Amino acid sequence: MTSSASNSSKNPDKHVEVAQIDLESEEGSVKINLNHEQKLRRGLERRHVEMLALVGIFGTGLFVSSGSTLALVGNVGMLIAYLFVGIIVCINQAANAEVSSFMPLTGFYIKHAEHLIDEALGFSLGWIMVYGNLVPSELSAAAVIMTYWSDLNPAVWITIFGLVVVSSTIFGVKFYGELEYVLGTLKIMLIMGLFITCLVIDLGGVKGQDRIGFRYWKETPWNSYYTTGSVGKFLAFWKCVSGVVYSFGGVQYISMFGGETKYPRRSIFVAAKRIAIRVLTLYFCIVFVLTLILSSKEPAIATSTGTVSHSPFVIAIKRAKIKVLPHIINAVVLSSAISAANLSQMQGSRILYALASNGRAPKIFLRTTKKGVPYVGIIFVSSFLPLAYMSCSDSASTVFSWFQSITSSNLLVGWCTISLNHIFLHRALKAQGYGRDVLPYKIKFAPYAAWISLFFSFLILLTSGFANFLNGNFDTSSFFSSYFVIPLLIVLTLFWKVLKRTKMHSPKDVDLKTFLDDIEENPEPPIERPKGKEWLFILWA
Repeated sequence: MTSSASNSSKNPDKHVEVAQIDLESEEGSVKINLNHEQKLRRGLERRHVEMLALVGIFGTGLFVSSGSTLALVGNVGMLIAYLFVGIIVCINQAANAEVSSFMPLTGFYIKHAEHLIDEALGFSLGWIMVYGNLVPSELSAAAVIMTYWSDLNPAVWITIFGLVVVSSTIFGVKFYGELEYVLGTLKIMLIMGLFITCLVIDLGGVKGQDRIGFRYWKETPWNSYYTTGSVGKFLAFWKCVSGVVYSFGGVQYISMFGGETKYPRRSIFVAAKRIAIRVLTLYFCIVFVLTLILSSKEPAIATSTGTVSHSPFVIAIKRAKIKVLPHIINAVVLSSAISAANLSQMQGSRILYALASNGRAPKIFLRTTKKGVPYVGIIFVSSFLPLAYMSCSDSASTVFSWFQSITSSNLLVGWCTISLNHIFLHRALKAQGYGRDVLPYKIKFAPYAAWISLFFSFLILLTSGFANFLNGNFDTSSFFSSYFVIPLLIVLTLFWKVLKRTKMHSPKDVDLKTFLDDIEENPEPPIERPKGKEWLFILWA
């Protein structure tokens, strides 16, 4: 590899990532080259990556499905459930930050697993992620959201939004980054406005409304599920946890575009690190005030249909007789759904590109436009958008819940893999005599943080469909969506291991030197700590 240190700092577009992992091995190590990744353009800047991280945190789940969570577990229980999953997210993304800043690859944790653990695992994870992105859950949600304003058949909106999504992704990653930056800014404005509005409602600042305070915390702190007492309360809490996971959907994808980001090591690390700040401030605050202003016994949230009319925020604001704000909330939630649908299109096409670069998908997916857009992958992923028409039936809410469960399971598999990658990276460093000081950016509590994240992510995955095993509660679609990903992962991994006779990489044979050389040859500007008023913008910039 030739040195380009002087050029990379001046022109980040020429800072090419270490991304291609060959099928062949030399002396037990996985070879790395740059042949295919140079076709992708580095159009994303640090502000884009950080906004993508923010967009990933605040998905439609917070606005749409949080009502069913509140009804299930109670006011105090909901706050604790979001805090519990939020802490797991923070720990998991800290591990993701350390690995991704060392190995900024297109295909992120899939390529990390392939290089650090086993080629077969990378194959199975890649196709599972493709499968996850083929499920148009957010497009279905967008169509359902439109029923708040219009009586038109959801199929009309699915068609319109589907065309918008495909059009926005075909223009390239820079256009996508700018679009997400605008949508993310609108979302931040909504969240801050919601927080202030909910706080005013709680404190009795609306004319004709009493002060609520902590009334609902005292009246309905915990609800029970299936049985009564402490066991029933715990079952309610654990049942809602997988739904809360869906609310954080997309958070790990900040490192997806490592090959299309300027100064990827710095940008990805900073964005992932700030997730903790955003989760523990913006996210926790908005859930906190929601539990203050609406009782979990509110009839309107007992049976959520996936529409914004059943959003707890809209219900609380309507009760306060604030007329315009519900429409504003609906508009921004709609933009969130479209934004998430865009992300699925972008991810699916990039994963197919990464798989094809190593012979794990047809080579046709390597084709790009002159601007570096993997258009064949986009066309393939787009061809599955018609699945969203399933939500046009009378059981639209059932379809939305089914898509949500599938998405949650895939997310948990991703979180488990991110934790494993961190653990195996440290094994390789130790086996080859390297200390943690060789990493460009480091986190605290490593590698213990990854073990904690792995334990809880795996536990939630295994128990996400526990309700199906209770007497009289078995539901075929719920069981399938909760657990299908597990046998799929096993079958795909075994298939590739048998076909290619792969073995787990020995820690001593993992190629770390190429990445270390790339860090030395392609230095990036250091992270600058915010100063003065800059701290005020750390939540979104």
